[in-house]
Amino acid sequence: MISDDDDPLPAPPPPRPTASALRTSFWTRHKTLINFWLDVVLLILFLIQAWLLTVLAVVFPRGGVGWTIWGATFSDWLDGLFTTFCTFAVAVVVHVMLHWPWICGTVATRLLGRKAGKDDGSLTLIGVGFLILVFHAFGAAVLAAKVFLVNGS
Repeated sequence: MISDDDDPLPAPPPPRPTASALRTSFWTRHKTLINFWLDVVLLILFLIQAWLLTVLAVVFPRGGVGWTIWGATFSDWLDGLFTTFCTFAVAVVVHVMLHWPWICGTVATRLLGRKAGKDDGSLTLIGVGFLILVFHAFGAAVLAAKVFLVNGS
């Protein structure tokens, strides 16, 4: 009788995972946690924005010049709101990017009535194109506001 200890040939080491397999397994293992913490960050940023906007709209007097809260003027608070909003906007874009396959699958199957298919990279191109379109529309709206700005004096 031969035991495993007497085996003359050692078992070969398991194959090393490729870089893409490591990335896939990392994402698969941590996808839920990444989405959870991103949602927590989004909630915190939303609450900060709501608080800043409430302070600006309710606490500061209309047209009051020289008023401060904790040493910060109305303009300082507005700068903080804008910074928080920009951070929030980036986090929303990342959130949508992480859910993009689900969004495309839902649109294709539930809204367009198609069968679910395998992603061949076209969904990414559609997403990038959509993002470019949204950014251009936003920029055009800001430019239009700047063009129609009238001096009040």
